Amino acid sequence: MATNYLDAILAHHRARAGADVRNLDTLIEQAINTEPTRGFAAALQGSDSLAVIAEVKRRSPSKGDIFTDLSPTDVALAYELGGASCLSVLTDEPHFGGSVADLHEARSAVNLPVIRKDFTVGMADVCDARLMGADAVLLIVAALDDDELRSFHALAVSLGLDALVEVHDEVELDRAMAVGATLVGVNQRDLLTFEVDQDRAVRVGALMPDTVVKVAESGVRGPDDAQILVDAGFDAILVGESLVTARDIAAAVTAMRSEPTTTL
Repeated sequence: MATNYLDAILAHHRARAGADVRNLDTLIEQAINTEPTRGFAAALQGSDSLAVIAEVKRRSPSKGDIFTDLSPTDVALAYELGGASCLSVLTDEPHFGGSVADLHEARSAVNLPVIRKDFTVGMADVCDARLMGADAVLLIVAALDDDELRSFHALAVSLGLDALVEVHDEVELDRAMAVGATLVGVNQRDLLTFEVDQDRAVRVGALMPDTVVKVAESGVRGPDDAQILVDAGFDAILVGESLVTARDIAAAVTAMRSEPTTTL
């Protein structure tokens, strides 16, 4: 029987959220008064080719250590040099080895918009994303009920954050559309088993309306995979492991963005 990674991770985050005694109204007021965001979704829409959201990633529950001693500054600079449109920075510490410090350092090194990659389970988590300097927040449909998804999405919008609403199948896409999501990611990795289904994004992406900014997440191993997603109508890809472990990180980002040469 496969390990249920999602339940274990969510149990940790929900326990932490339950122990948070901060005043939500105060957090919202503080978040509203922070500096303007950089425009995460706008950066993806403004790309003249497939947009790359390049991830600062140290480890994962399924793969273990990936690049534990990376420099967020160096990786972010390489991503920017390669033409990435945005950054994704993991802030989950126990399961992915990330931190708020990683987000601060990566965002300070470049001018790119940044999404806080974490498991959002409470209104305070949305505020925290804004307060730590993120330009977007991740909302995983599989981790939330309809009321949570609706309220978290509305709060993110009111705070000036873009919300990347992550789905895994057709039912979850319907739920995302019901709350007015305009930035939708299809995660090709099953969050229960962490196995990758390369056809998932193509299948679910075909059902997305043209008004949505379409992002494919996980399992993008190189330019060939990226081209399949371009052909399927995706605007952007979110890539972590294959970029952060590349010999030349900047060149790997550039290759993801480039269309293959066709011989006539």
